[in-house]
Amino acid sequence: MKKIKVCGLTQLHQIRELVALKIDFLGFIFYEKSPRYVLNHLSLEQISEIQHHGKVGVFVNERFENIIEISEKANLNFVQLHGDETEHFISELKQKLNPKIEIIKVIRIGNQSSNELQKTINQNLLSINYFLFDNDSQTFGGTGKTFDWNILNEVEIPIPYFLSGGISLENIHQLSTVNQQPFAIDINSKFELEAGIKDLEKIKELMNTIVVPMGRLTKG
Repeated sequence: MKKIKVCGLTQLHQIRELVALKIDFLGFIFYEKSPRYVLNHLSLEQISEIQHHGKVGVFVNERFENIIEISEKANLNFVQLHGDETEHFISELKQKLNPKIEIIKVIRIGNQSSNELQKTINQNLLSINYFLFDNDSQTFGGTGKTFDWNILNEVEIPIPYFLSGGISLENIHQLSTVNQQPFAIDINSKFELEAGIKDLEKIKELMNTIVVPMGRLTKG
């Protein structure tokens, strides 16, 4: 079974239900321009008190001092960098972060060639633990649109990755076309009633959908 990350969480009662469902990763967006900006709904203390091993803080071009402070106060397990953070920035952040916190670097896929994508992948390997591939957008995610997953078959991805961008119940079966399967899928807007309000029944349906098909994909 593929691991699942539910991103853009804002409601404490829904978070508790997802924890009970044993969802692998809980995504909290710390980007003020996002309609799912978590600090409009929850405090850092409330997030800190959530008992879960996969709390992910999503940051976009944030100062690393702020990332470190939020990570500590919210007791995060992962930092997801969704902006234009440079290799130097990530390296400096890695040195100052709690060593227990792992780094996910987002690569936004638009019109670049597979060679350009491979170059980006190779440039970002030193200080990160995972990639996350998402559809490119000026709003840094949350578009509900997919990119052409076939480009992932044209590059080497030397570390585990999350797949994001418009994943839905309707297109999840298309993952079978990807040779190197994602470590986890990252869901957001396609599993919402409105921004930040998740459709828990749809999430349960997704969990039931991927248990058998995704298990088959990982065999052999």
